[in-house]
Amino acid sequence: MLSKFQSIISKLVIVFLVIFTSVVLIQAGQFYTLNYLKIEPVLAILVFLCAIIFVGGIGLLLYRIRDDDKNLNRLILISLLLIFAIAALIWLKLVPQTQVSDFKAFWKMAPKALDGEKIFSYDNDYFAKWAYQTGFLVYVMTVVKIFGHHVIAIQLLNVLYQVLILLMVYLLAVKITKKVKLARLSVFILMIDLDWFALNSQADNQYLGMLLFLVTFYLILKDRYWSYALAGLTLGVGSIIRPIGPVIIAGIVVYALIYLLIENNSFNWSKIIKVVITLLIYQVIFSGASLAIKNSGLNSYGLTNRDSEWKFVVGLDANSDGAYDQKMVDRFNLKDSRAKMSAKEHQVIRENIANLNETHGWLKLLWNKNAKLWAQRAITIDFTGVETNHSLKTSNFIKLLGYLGSLVLIITSWFGSIKLLKGTNKELFLLLLPLMAYAVVQLLIEVQGRYRLEFLPVIAILGGIGLSWIYDWFKLKWGKMNV
Repeated sequence: MLSKFQSIISKLVIVFLVIFTSVVLIQAGQFYTLNYLKIEPVLAILVFLCAIIFVGGIGLLLYRIRDDDKNLNRLILISLLLIFAIAALIWLKLVPQTQVSDFKAFWKMAPKALDGEKIFSYDNDYFAKWAYQTGFLVYVMTVVKIFGHHVIAIQLLNVLYQVLILLMVYLLAVKITKKVKLARLSVFILMIDLDWFALNSQADNQYLGMLLFLVTFYLILKDRYWSYALAGLTLGVGSIIRPIGPVIIAGIVVYALIYLLIENNSFNWSKIIKVVITLLIYQVIFSGASLAIKNSGLNSYGLTNRDSEWKFVVGLDANSDGAYDQKMVDRFNLKDSRAKMSAKEHQVIRENIANLNETHGWLKLLWNKNAKLWAQRAITIDFTGVETNHSLKTSNFIKLLGYLGSLVLIITSWFGSIKLLKGTNKELFLLLLPLMAYAVVQLLIEVQGRYRLEFLPVIAILGGIGLSWIYDWFKLKWGKMNV
């Protein structure tokens, strides 16, 4: 009975995943058609075909190389990581070092905070209302303290984190699927996605946070008491750096209740105890860091979120499809007190909901938000200011190349989700459940294309499953690949 329940839940999750990837695929097709095919059809078709040939050819090479030699496997992995590192460093030379948006706030504030200056001047200032961002500020302050106020230090560390993320994608793919070739393909399709790695030029908390969350997943899959304890540490530090911990925790808890608690048609309480250890250590780490920041005088609000309403103010705005909009910002006096601002935010949220109800606009809003987050350009390249160093034509072509990397992930992950309908190892659900939880949460709050970066490694593993399945099919169908 318990095993049947587990099986039903697994099938439902995969069905929802297939629906999700199918919707994203359709939306990506619409976006590419409207923004590229209709404008420059010859270029759009030519570049897309070149991308497919490139990915198919290199992927086939990685697929055909034998995987029964551990030294050869290491050599291939190291080669992929080195190629990526070189490409990432070249990218840093192509874009300006100027920091923009929230990244600029961290970079400018770090040396001031080290000199003892206050990080906010009133209770509705950036680091006052979003005090949880102080965790990453401390990281930037540490980097500045060690290396000086030189942005290249942050950038090189980002490249290091990206290389380690690719390594973790490989380790997780092998751990879950037991297929080295599939892991190679997962690394390959992620490393060529410029939309994913473009933000290494900015003081961005997503890469370090992403790395720590992937390590958390890997440690849980190791299934040892010590690994669950370490998972609590990486989960805690990851949540301090990149505050999406609640979504990750939700996925872990559901995974524990469905796939760890139920084992061999009976309850395995020892597995739940291990997860509780992870969560307790996470809580100690996160609460301790919050208390330390508060007591240090850096931020009297610790690591709290004092303006959770704003995400819904923007996220439920039909006029902007849930994305940042200066017109919405202009409705507020940002110098108001937090109490006055909060009251105004609640009023606007009620107006947004009323508007959606009156116009029956919920479905359209959710559709457009999903497209903006998962199917359209991630706009990460826009944040780098690449157009200041290059012509408009060159910048647009770079952005097209970046989006083609995203398209590869979208297409291959759709094939991967279809493959999962035939069954998968339960360990994969540790990655899928946080992904689906994140996708649902983002339907209600503010969206930006770059917010998908944390889960692109999971999408890449799905893509590796899909691409490997395609090659397996051709091999079985025609027997032309001698592996």
